[in-house]
Amino acid sequence: MTSGTPLLPSGPGGGVGNLPDGGLRARLGRYSLLPLRVFLGVTFVYAGIDKLTDSAFLSSSGNGSLGDLMRSVKGSAGVPALVDLALHSPVGFGYALAIGELLVGLGTLLGVFARVAALGGAVISLCLWLTVSWSATPYYYGNDLVYLMAWLPLLLAGAPYLSFDSFRSGRRRAVFRNGAFGNTWKR
Repeated sequence: MTSGTPLLPSGPGGGVGNLPDGGLRARLGRYSLLPLRVFLGVTFVYAGIDKLTDSAFLSSSGNGSLGDLMRSVKGSAGVPALVDLALHSPVGFGYALAIGELLVGLGTLLGVFARVAALGGAVISLCLWLTVSWSATPYYYGNDLVYLMAWLPLLLAGAPYLSFDSFRSGRRRAVFRNGAFGNTWKR
């Protein structure tokens, strides 16, 4: 460990922002959103697959159906218009929700357009909070508000490490830095 080789790779400039490398704490700080990203990604992939494989959920009526769920929360929803929108086509809305959750989860896990995925996750969580879990009393019993808040750091920061976005960004910087476009970018 005394060879001078860092335990974890450091970012551009070797440290946090413009500061010199701050040691292990600074290096670990760069990866602090990774557990949240993995949790939300796995949870949303699981939720999407669970909905897609549940024939009862993807029905307009019946026990466990999205249609019955929407009808049961219509009177207590924060925004009843969202419930009405889902009730126009509960099956189509169920598929859209499930596929949306699956895409958001995969995008988050792999770091593919991570900010867009986080925005999608935040929108899904906001819609669920304003409809299904709006009537939870006290408010902190409803989990959708917590999910909404959990998406916000990923929306702000993206997936700067261990992601397709960071790989793509690093390759783009390397192309410009190495003068792959000739000397027009260098002076």
